[in-house]
Amino acid sequence: MTTEGLTPPPFDATTEWLRGEGESADVVLSSRVRLARNIAGHPFVIKAGRKHRQRTLELCRERVLHAGLATRVAWYELHRAPHLERALLVERHLISKQLSKGRASCGGPEDPRGVAVGLPDERLSIMVNEEDHLRIQVIRSGLALTEAWTEIDQADDRIESGLDYAYSPRFGYLTACPTNVGTGMRMSVMLHLPGLRLTGDIEKVKRAAADMCLAVRGFFGEGSEAVGDLYQLSNQTTLGKPETAILHDLERVIVPRIVEYERQSRRELLARRRVGVEDQVMRAWGLLTHARLLSTEESMQALSLARLGVQAGLLRDRAGATPDIRAINQLLLLVQPAHLQRAVGRELDQDQRRVARATLTRTRLAGG
Repeated sequence: MTTEGLTPPPFDATTEWLRGEGESADVVLSSRVRLARNIAGHPFVIKAGRKHRQRTLELCRERVLHAGLATRVAWYELHRAPHLERALLVERHLISKQLSKGRASCGGPEDPRGVAVGLPDERLSIMVNEEDHLRIQVIRSGLALTEAWTEIDQADDRIESGLDYAYSPRFGYLTACPTNVGTGMRMSVMLHLPGLRLTGDIEKVKRAAADMCLAVRGFFGEGSEAVGDLYQLSNQTTLGKPETAILHDLERVIVPRIVEYERQSRRELLARRRVGVEDQVMRAWGLLTHARLLSTEESMQALSLARLGVQAGLLRDRAGATPDIRAINQLLLLVQPAHLQRAVGRELDQDQRRVARATLTRTRLAGG
């Protein structure tokens, strides 16, 4: 079954990357595999005119919607979608900021582009006419790169059975950016690293990652800053290294090492600076459950500390129970501007959003 429309999934629907389940979910929020693909005989997006982009969109939409990729596939034509709905999809990590913005000629219509989303879990999304004709991604909760790779490999085969990909026997899959040529694959994990930040060791991790040809990016990927102690770690090598080698190195060597560094940092903090950490956690909880004004950055940082407090056994609610980690995870999404406005049901200016955000966190975490 397929559905077509411009309305994104409900703002409070559970997304795969926030389930908080799976291997090493205390540190690894999610795993993602992304493939860059282009159609043979079609100019790359950056070199294509509007007519070429429209033809590419139609070909990809037809194939994606009839490839049997998911029980339901929702299709959104982003050049026709309102700004708020595009922002919702960015915040849900279903499209990039680049695809959301698009490219428009002076005074003319925006260039055709779209995204297909597998429902109801949103594990699969396929961007059309971003940097490449197709950007296929699968997200899984926790450290699950193997599962994500298996799923995306099957989706890729189904799509390729109806489209002729641009491929070179010598270089592999041809992509708009030379750094993606070869496998066209990026594997990444979303990491929650408050312990390493509090111990001052986060810069060491960044330097070590760079030495291993890995990229460390912020919450929304390339060009974004880390907020809420959330970082994306991904491979940078796509040419001359097989997918299986990249998968093994990340999932079984590099990421487990970082997970253990983070867990060790948390243990050291509790052993040496327990009162100080408890103080930061309880102040963050007090902010989330009592504040009347909250910015996005304030709420994300407080949610990061609350998440640490729950996992370290430092945090209890008014009834003496451990707060629901799923509620905290979900708020990482709901405090974002577009989701907040969707919850309220209207557009808000910055001051109004600060009020609404504080009300939302109080209601969700403290019942008032």
